[in-house]
Amino acid sequence: MSGSVEVRQFLLRHEGGDPVGGVPSQRSGQADAPRVSDDQVRRARLAVAAGAIDARDCAQLLEMLGLVPDEEGVNPVQR
Repeated sequence: MSGSVEVRQFLLRHEGGDPVGGVPSQRSGQADAPRVSDDQVRRARLAVAAGAIDARDCAQLLEMLGLVPDEEGVNPVQR
């Protein structure tokens, strides 16, 4: 499934990030990791929805990418 890679590349292009070899670098730790903003989450959800085949595919992709809020209302991608 290349959807998550495409979403990362999409977000990097629109955030001005510079991927290394076409793949974003891994975060080294919580202290120096920039937080994912609410706007980034919103745009990532839109990108996933635009690339999904159907509602089920969209729901699965959102869950895999940590873009679905948990019981406390926090998106896993923003922890």
